Amino acid sequence: MPARDEENRLAACLGALDQQTSPPNAVVLLLNNCTDASGAVARAVAPRYDLRIVSIDLPSHEAGAGPARALAMQHAARLAGPSGILLTTDADGTVPTDWVQRNLAALDAGADVVCGQSVVHAIEGDQIPQHLHDDDVLERRLDALIDEMAWRLNPNPEDPPPRHTEESGASLAVRVSAWRQAGGVPPVATGEDRAFVAALRRVDAHIRHDPDIAVVVSGRINGRAAGGMADAIRRRIVVQDEFTDATQEPPDDALRRLALQARCRAAWAGRSRDATLAADLGVTPDWLQQVLSRPFFGAAWEAIGAAGMLARRRRVRFVDLPRHIARAEMLLAQIAAPGSLAAD
Repeated sequence: MPARDEENRLAACLGALDQQTSPPNAVVLLLNNCTDASGAVARAVAPRYDLRIVSIDLPSHEAGAGPARALAMQHAARLAGPSGILLTTDADGTVPTDWVQRNLAALDAGADVVCGQSVVHAIEGDQIPQHLHDDDVLERRLDALIDEMAWRLNPNPEDPPPRHTEESGASLAVRVSAWRQAGGVPPVATGEDRAFVAALRRVDAHIRHDPDIAVVVSGRINGRAAGGMADAIRRRIVVQDEFTDATQEPPDDALRRLALQARCRAAWAGRSRDATLAADLGVTPDWLQQVLSRPFFGAAWEAIGAAGMLARRRRVRFVDLPRHIARAEMLLAQIAAPGSLAAD
């Protein structure tokens, strides 16, 4: 767990980990360029688990949350061993008492990595203007509709509904073996959580988005990580962003992408050459055959997504969200209708 100047929230975070129904064997707290009393607060907690406090002072260009989480998980992986399990959260968050237990249950059920959800602290959330909450509801609605389209067109038995689409450092659990195979957490300045899950997806890790795991996080507007949620909240209070989250796309684009993904997966599994598929993707048959010969479909699909027609990804504007939601609802109804390809 990385922490930067969290003296006011750290005791609650570490205390919540001490109240777990399945306590962790050890907690690695990485104090990242702290200038406050975070270290003293952590040492005063005296939890039942083995608390390892690591203090670092990184150069300013490396002092983001991403490099800090990467280093924290490297320390934790050495403690856990090759057959161990790593969990990570944020120092400004509070996990429920069954957080470790629920993550372990999902891993025992066959997952290699478990993604939980983050819920903004109720009191701090009430201080956020209502229009930001309204925007969030619309973004989540479009996410949910496109995710249901994904389930119907590309069902993943390792991640069945009910599920969610969040991949946040506030709640991630991963096997050390999968963490190692993915190359660890990418030390990017921000967005290391999504980048890490993307790396796991490239090696076909079994990823579970468990809707029953949720962590309460800060809703503050003065955050510790540049480019994080606090920056986005503060910016959107003044003026709405033009575009929604970068992962979103118009539903017609998503439908086409999902259909092509299903065809690519079938071609990858059958090691077949498909000139029609190559033409629809905007690549040559030779190139497609070479990419689909990769050992992991996730790596092949990422390469395909960065080439040809799929590389030109369109964004969704906030002002267009209601229209895109209505269109997604229509497309989903067509997909789910008796006699459709997905229904069959």
